[in-house]
Amino acid sequence: MKTLKQRIGLAIALLGTVSATASAQVTTDMLVGAQELPDRWVHYNRNYAGWRYVPTDQINRETVSELEPKWSILVNAGPGKFECSAVVHDNRMFISTQNSHLVVVDPTNGETIWRYDHELPSRISLCCGPVNRGVAVFGDKVYWGTLDAHLICFDAASGDIIWETVVAPYEEGYSITGAPLIVRGNVLTGVGGGEYGIRGFIAAYDVETGEESWRFNTIPGPDEPGNETWAGDSWKIGGAPTWVTGTYDPELNLVYWGTGNPGPDLNRNLRAGINLYSNSVVALDADSGK
Repeated sequence: MKTLKQRIGLAIALLGTVSATASAQVTTDMLVGAQELPDRWVHYNRNYAGWRYVPTDQINRETVSELEPKWSILVNAGPGKFECSAVVHDNRMFISTQNSHLVVVDPTNGETIWRYDHELPSRISLCCGPVNRGVAVFGDKVYWGTLDAHLICFDAASGDIIWETVVAPYEEGYSITGAPLIVRGNVLTGVGGGEYGIRGFIAAYDVETGEESWRFNTIPGPDEPGNETWAGDSWKIGGAPTWVTGTYDPELNLVYWGTGNPGPDLNRNLRAGINLYSNSVVALDADSGK
């Protein structure tokens, strides 16, 4: 009977074999069926439903004590919290770090394949530290958001930038700390900044061009139902950020996304009302954002 370490070694060898022979392209079928892929992790949340676990019986209460480190690396990302969930596909592990660094390594030995260090402005408004939670992969590309609210598409093999889009002006308090989500030819991202007078939103961009496909504002404007839940012009700077990565139901074609606190958070008299759609979950049509 093989020990856990022997089984893990065999699993790594099989992973290398499967990944080397499998298509380098991440397909829609892969994203929909991600939970059943044993040799890769193609979503930040493991699958569209956000389950965040691998269905395996190799690691359990009896065997977990036999786990041991295989390799470690220094990411040299500066101060801050490390909150990434690594994405793994085609013999590449994509690791995003605090302070907007993206490191791509060989998952079997930790050797760096390529690295991108984003140049940040000298001053950014961040409520909870310079964190980043991960990337999204589709086709032969990888997608990633930065602390100054840029969305960048890279060639997954080389690290060359294919396109870069400014999602929102960081000077107005916007940032991106969550991982993007790929849905039906679009890459979706939320924004942070609920403490700094932003108007939150979820936006979708064409995976090939970076052109905006749709945008849903998490605070309704004057011509939208629910605007009356914000006193005066408080809707313009009312927060409702969208920094947590959403989920997707392929059968209903609905995206589900959580929204954050209204602002200002300590003086509700400045935003009298029930403040739709802050502190909520919204369900959006994946094709239109409605």
